[in-house]
Amino acid sequence: MSPTTGAPSRVEIKKTYKLYIGGKFPRSESGRSYEVYAGGASSGAFLANAAQGSRKDARDAVVAARKAFPAWAGATAYNRGQVLYRVAEVMEGRRAQFVAEVRASEGVSERQAEAVVGQAIDRWVWYAGWSDKYAQVLGGLNPVAGPYFDISAPEPTGVVAVLAPQASSLLGLVSVLAPVVVSGNTAVVLSSELRPLPAITLSEALATSDVPGGVVNIVTGRTGEVAPWLASHRDVNAIDLAGAAGAEGVVWGDLEAAAAENLKRVVRPAGTGPEAVEPDWTATPDLSRLTAFLETKTVWHPKGR
Repeated sequence: MSPTTGAPSRVEIKKTYKLYIGGKFPRSESGRSYEVYAGGASSGAFLANAAQGSRKDARDAVVAARKAFPAWAGATAYNRGQVLYRVAEVMEGRRAQFVAEVRASEGVSERQAEAVVGQAIDRWVWYAGWSDKYAQVLGGLNPVAGPYFDISAPEPTGVVAVLAPQASSLLGLVSVLAPVVVSGNTAVVLSSELRPLPAITLSEALATSDVPGGVVNIVTGRTGEVAPWLASHRDVNAIDLAGAAGAEGVVWGDLEAAAAENLKRVVRPAGTGPEAVEPDWTATPDLSRLTAFLETKTVWHPKGR
């Protein structure tokens, strides 16, 4: 009974979240879920249940990303910039929810959470602005000894697996995701294991924005369980190991060896082995992560004299 009104006390309904694959929200094929606590520690308050993704879920996400790749890579740079800007708009509209979830997930003050969410939104806008500019910066007309035009232009790598940072549940996630998709790649993201709620809410923002289904796929679960399957998947072209630094049960050498089987491009945080650390996501963004997932095509064309 309520001590003030005498009415029966209400039992709060805690959510059980789903995955985000191919623009839809399926349950994990394994039927499993795990508990999420405030601050990412079991000593914190219970927040929700998150889907515990499996090997099959990761494979389904890769299939969805591959299917979406041709259309997304073929979209104009200006259009991709508009789409990313729309994500920022949707996040702005749900700002209060993001602030509450970052605050609960990371154990920071409301003021700090406000700053983190603002930076995450601004980061989408920053990369959106580069969508129609990076090709001019990275490409060019090359001087050659012959009657030819030799032109180099950057192209997307393909399907990129992203291990999201473990500690920075939103800003770190956006910092590794936005530079992957702005250039035409599609992404399979494995969210922070202990702090997945901001990633889940981001998936809802993506679903209600202009991002085509399959361009971004978000899987929640145990990093040590799912990451090896993404690293070894032969239809994944590159992998960002940013979130492997603070993940339990992740063996660096095994992930890199698995990635080498089909010559995946591997991006890893600073340091090696147990000493590796997540990047400082409060720093000003740069083009290094965008360029990490680009290939350069060179075209020769004859010219008259």
